[in-house]
Amino acid sequence: MPSATEPEVCCPRRRAAVVVLTAVSCLALTALAAPKAIAAPAPSSGCAAVNIITARASTEAQGEGMTGNLVTQIVNSSTQTVSHEAVVYPATLTNYTSSESQGVTNAEQELTTAVQNCPNQKEVLLGYSQGAEVVMDVIAGNSELSGGTVAPVSTSISSHVFAIANFGDPGHVVNQSWDLGTATLNGLFPRSASQLQLLSAFGGSKIASWCDSGDPFCAGGANLQVHLTYLSRYQNAAASFVLGKIGG
Repeated sequence: MPSATEPEVCCPRRRAAVVVLTAVSCLALTALAAPKAIAAPAPSSGCAAVNIITARASTEAQGEGMTGNLVTQIVNSSTQTVSHEAVVYPATLTNYTSSESQGVTNAEQELTTAVQNCPNQKEVLLGYSQGAEVVMDVIAGNSELSGGTVAPVSTSISSHVFAIANFGDPGHVVNQSWDLGTATLNGLFPRSASQLQLLSAFGGSKIASWCDSGDPFCAGGANLQVHLTYLSRYQNAAASFVLGKIGG
């Protein structure tokens, strides 16, 4: 999902994909969006056992967006107290690099604050579409984007992250240990070898990244519906993955 103001980094196929998503996704994503989950009450210390930070998809209104459905399922299924928060960022397609950079910066700040306030808390990152790129770039930095200059969060902070689950990541690269789904092609902004090394060092087993063939943004396809419907296919699997990593 490149910026409409940065055509020099986009091939015709990519520009066409952006036009389609700009016209369609706002309505589609709004229709799929879930109300915000209600977290279980935190213990008297003020720190829940688990904290979920969610980055929404492009064009969704501020909040958790449709990924809120997954948040709700995790909160309701966990035997632990679970708090949750949404990354505050533009999530726009125009000036995409700027939007995504703000997302990574703010996600890193939110994660750092959570770790500092609750050092024994288990942190979880969830993301969809642009939000998926955001949460992966918290670990890898966003140098895959033209003009992306946000550095990875420090390992002293990322070590508190127990799980990352995301859908339709435009930074997708095939054949990584965390890749799930049917995709056989890279995304619009494939990460570099050095970024992939950072993700591997973080722990590929702690990441689940779903991308299916046909997705215009993570798999070089032309089927927007594939991009918009990951939760209908993988929400239960994603909830089970996160619950397994946090210990139920």
